Amino acid sequence: MTIPLSILDLSPIPAGGTAADALRNSVDLARVAERAGYRRYWVAEHHLASGVASSSTPVLVALLAAATSRIRVGSGAVQLPVTSPLQAAEQFGTVAALHPGRVDLGLGRFDLHKTLRLAGTAPAPDAAPPPLPPSRVVDGLLIPPPARFRGDLSTYVHLARLLGIRAEDPTPDYDTQVGAILDHLGGAARRPDGATVTVPAAEGADLDVWILGSSPGESARVAAERGLPFAASYHTSPSTVLETVDAYRRAFRPSARRPAPYVVVSADVVVAETDERARELAAPYAQWVLDIRTGVGARPYVTPEEAAAREWTDAERAIVADRTATQFAGSPATVVAELATLARVTGADELLVTTITTEHADRVRSSELLAAAWAEHAGVRAGCTQEDRAEASVSR
Repeated sequence: MTIPLSILDLSPIPAGGTAADALRNSVDLARVAERAGYRRYWVAEHHLASGVASSSTPVLVALLAAATSRIRVGSGAVQLPVTSPLQAAEQFGTVAALHPGRVDLGLGRFDLHKTLRLAGTAPAPDAAPPPLPPSRVVDGLLIPPPARFRGDLSTYVHLARLLGIRAEDPTPDYDTQVGAILDHLGGAARRPDGATVTVPAAEGADLDVWILGSSPGESARVAAERGLPFAASYHTSPSTVLETVDAYRRAFRPSARRPAPYVVVSADVVVAETDERARELAAPYAQWVLDIRTGVGARPYVTPEEAAAREWTDAERAIVADRTATQFAGSPATVVAELATLARVTGADELLVTTITTEHADRVRSSELLAAAWAEHAGVRAGCTQEDRAEASVSR
């Protein structure tokens, strides 16, 4: 069976460009993805970041749905409690009303309450931390040790204040939030007195609900116990991906939505005609990750030349080492082989690739090259004829 490929887009703002430029680029890339045969096109949710335009996922998903005709579109992911369960159900239900069978409501868990409480504590004394476990290779897949750092939390503190979230407030129960969304979509929402709650924009919406997670904790458990499909992140948390997918599969309970577990695994990729050119295009990735992890926030990509000229400290390299070591950057053949390993080791039912480059044209080219090479790989594995391979698609 051919494993489908999908795309996760952060709608990156180009250096010297605007949010409007980024959004137009996202629409363009979604159309490219549809032509190339990708199964779905998701957009991430980021706030207060100067280099990312994908802050309003339901609006952007609606624009992408209107600009395409077949590819599934969705969020990767709506962050709870930034958005309330009622808002999420109504917003994505509205999009699905005009684009039935094409919308994915991906849900993430963003514990701003915990972040506020952490921000109010003093950093740990500057003592020698215990040594990190070594990197390991599992059947060809690199599993690095987790990054160990505490970045600046001030941006998240400000976001919480803008949303009216206080450190002393109780953290909302994630399972309850997900359950409320499912109730709104299924027409089962009730008031405390038992009266029916009518939500016309959400009830009966022809959409799929997903859970996204990066650890074997709450998100994996909720997805499994509610019988929902699950997306695990190798590109942001490679050290925990195997435990995460295993926890989801072991706890899965069949539901009317899913009779069996379904796992998507993400990867950061850059594809170019040669390994050398791909590595050049991927060079700014380390600075991007450093900015996000230290609290600066995602900023526009620097150029490959600027990235090559930057001097790094050992401490900075340690902060991004797990991410840079697990980025797949290379020729089509190189990246296809690495993605095939990721799929085999994790048992992924689908792969979700995300690509950022300084120039939009390089991102488009990366997506096209990967789609063609993945289709060829699938055709060869299936023993297809040359004509069959020419017609293969990554979503077959």
